[in-house]
Amino acid sequence: MKLPTKLMFFLCLHQVVVLWVDTNNHGHTAEQICGGIMAIVQLIKDKQPQGVLARGKMPNSLRERNAQVNKLVQEAVSSLPHTSLLNVVPGFVHSDGSISHKELYDYLHLTPQGYQAVCQLLHAQLKGLLKTEGQRPTDGQ
Repeated sequence: MKLPTKLMFFLCLHQVVVLWVDTNNHGHTAEQICGGIMAIVQLIKDKQPQGVLARGKMPNSLRERNAQVNKLVQEAVSSLPHTSLLNVVPGFVHSDGSISHKELYDYLHLTPQGYQAVCQLLHAQLKGLLKTEGQRPTDGQ
């Protein structure tokens, strides 16, 4: 099984690991992609005490498959302690089902504005996680 092709790992204060998974596994099923993501999550959990974006301007089969991947990963990680999925897709899909090129310039890759939106959501979740762990996040970080 080929694992997701583009991964970025960030280690924040050695308490939180963020796994950022891209959408380049278009030749695999949702179940295969979820299996690859879960293999990485398990590897991280084994080494550390933890979605894919929508794609295409309008709804399409790849977007449906990515939604299924997010659903499967959400179900899989829900049983793992200290692990969660931040699904940012709803923030990019408009009420008519479209995605703006202002956030995903080619309806797949994030623009600076898109990264800012994701990072704001991620920052809020990380602050909540760190606060839950008894840490007091520093304002502005």
